[in-house]
Amino acid sequence: MTDMSVLTDIRTVALKDEERTRCEVWTRVMGYHRPTTSFNKGKQSEHRERQFFVEGRCALG
Repeated sequence: MTDMSVLTDIRTVALKDEERTRCEVWTRVMGYHRPTTSFNKGKQSEHRERQFFVEGRCALG
């Protein structure tokens, strides 16, 4: 990975990879929560293909 920029107010701050904090993603599977990093390759693929519900897109009536 290369250095990334984060826009804060008016200025841009460059962060190096070693300055970043890894974000852990959790999801609910079969009624309990677990980190996606513990998934096998098949489950990780299924998780990436999920479509999330967006209430604003639903039509009434």
